[in-house]
Amino acid sequence: MSKLSHFDESGQARMVDVSGKSATRREAVASAFVALTEEVLAALPENPKGNPLEVARFAGMQAAKKTADLIPMCHPLPLSFVDVQAQVADGGVEIRATAATTAGTGVEMEALTAASVAALTVYDMCKALDKGIRIERVRLERKSGGKSGEWVADRPGRDA
Repeated sequence: MSKLSHFDESGQARMVDVSGKSATRREAVASAFVALTEEVLAALPENPKGNPLEVARFAGMQAAKKTADLIPMCHPLPLSFVDVQAQVADGGVEIRATAATTAGTGVEMEALTAASVAALTVYDMCKALDKGIRIERVRLERKSGGKSGEWVADRPGRDA
């Protein structure tokens, strides 16, 4: 097992020095699932706050750009692309977030942050109808670029 990169030899947390890494195209895709009752799903189109899926998309995109402000050891990245999709699925809302950059470090945290905040936004917009909404299966689906190359999750997000 390789060692955790965010700790120095004495065990102190630190930001990783990525100045020696090559600037290459890097992309990551993350997902989340918001479990909703049939009643909440049926009420989505009539939400007085607006379309929860569209607001969640925008919230996720905004969150990806703020990742370094939220996660202490993340590097601020010039994102070249962010996309968040939210769609009704059996039992809830599926969220899929993609982030890309041409920087010297990966964008996994940006994609995960986008998916997480989009899911939280669906919760926020629907909580008046049900406080028991569950956010599930936030995970990295795939990443590409950089020294470690391509990585793909072994299972689709819904069967975890």
